[in-house]
Amino acid sequence: MNDLREKTILVTGAARRLGRRFAVACAQAGADVILHHGHSPEAAQSVRDEIAALGRRAWILSADFSQPESAAQLIERAQALSPLYGLVNSAAIFAPLSMQETTLDDWNKHLNVNLAAPFLLSQAFAQSADAQRIVNILDWRALRPGADHFPYAISKAALAALTKSMALALAPKIAVNGLALGAILPPADNPSAQEKIVEAVPAQRWSAAGEVEEALLFLLSGPAYITGEIIHVDGGRHLV
Repeated sequence: MNDLREKTILVTGAARRLGRRFAVACAQAGADVILHHGHSPEAAQSVRDEIAALGRRAWILSADFSQPESAAQLIERAQALSPLYGLVNSAAIFAPLSMQETTLDDWNKHLNVNLAAPFLLSQAFAQSADAQRIVNILDWRALRPGADHFPYAISKAALAALTKSMALALAPKIAVNGLALGAILPPADNPSAQEKIVEAVPAQRWSAAGEVEEALLFLLSGPAYITGEIIHVDGGRHLV
């Protein structure tokens, strides 16, 4: 378990926040990692340096997922570097918009980045002879969508449906699962909201270091008989 030696994982959105943690965790488990970023070349280089210090290989690829064709081309570029075993669809945008505030442009950007890109990446990834695991990064809101972060919640709810449909479509070759996350990292744009967020979490705390990474590694290296599952790593937030 948690042994990814001799395997290459593509992590999207790998330059910052959770994507960075996922990429480093894969390297710590022995994987080589292809780091995707949209607009953060310096941060991506920092992650690459961290992975190199672990004795693993890392490559950097940039693509703007607001343009769906760039996602469709990313797998071919990645495969030219190293045969892919796993795909972690982590890149996302998360705008605090209500329904009335959401413009058509906002709507399209969220669907392109949070839904169309994972679909196109997974579709191309499935053509690889070495492809075995896909993990889609979701949110507890995906199963309990509300009125806040409206286009984000809708796009993640659709990604949850895509996860289950792809598990059927890509079986038995590829296991497809999701991680629905809760209070993992404090919001970068609103630090003052930290205490209020935790009040709504039954576990009454933020995720401890390593908990979400362990869940990801389980889905990447654990039993292939697990497919179509969405595991909540949210301290029970989706229950209330």
